[in-house]
Amino acid sequence: MHIAILTFEGFNELDSLVALGILNRIKTPGWRVSLCCPAAEVTSMNGVTLRAQSALEEARCADAIIVGSGIKTREVVEDAHLMNRLALDPARQLVAAQCSGTLVLAKLGLLGNVPACTDLTTKPWVQEAGVDVLNQPFFARGNVATAGGCMASPYLAAWVIARLQGRDAAAAALHYVAPVGEKEAYVANAMRHIEPSLPA
Repeated sequence: MHIAILTFEGFNELDSLVALGILNRIKTPGWRVSLCCPAAEVTSMNGVTLRAQSALEEARCADAIIVGSGIKTREVVEDAHLMNRLALDPARQLVAAQCSGTLVLAKLGLLGNVPACTDLTTKPWVQEAGVDVLNQPFFARGNVATAGGCMASPYLAAWVIARLQGRDAAAAALHYVAPVGEKEAYVANAMRHIEPSLPA
């Protein structure tokens, strides 16, 4: 089971790395989470350079993809060569996006008439792409999910875990990272956001 976190130049550390940490709470054999990048190394919006754990093309075969955000997302979507390297398919994959990553899904035509969440800066660009933007932190329909606001990344991670490993696994992963003294309330709040989108 491979979960690819698409991480581009200028990435937001909170989006990519918080999701990476939560998703790696799952210790099931064969469970793999990777920072999937267009180059061998990418540097964040705050100057943190990291080495790719998988190539961008590997996302085509991943079971789930989270498209992270960053300060150069508009450059990403305007790069035809880079966008052509992405072949994401919600018919066979879970596809999620964080903040400006929602713009990538919109430009790939993966949102259709599904409303989406994004950050306030990216909102007008997503709307220009013809997508209805919701004023909430998380929304999912079928195999497509979006989140808005850096601290909503745990919701995306929990949604992926819940879909692939079940609700209990998602709650346990959230419980591990939640602030001490607030764990039950934190988990309950996060699960409240993702529960409506989970299969019965």
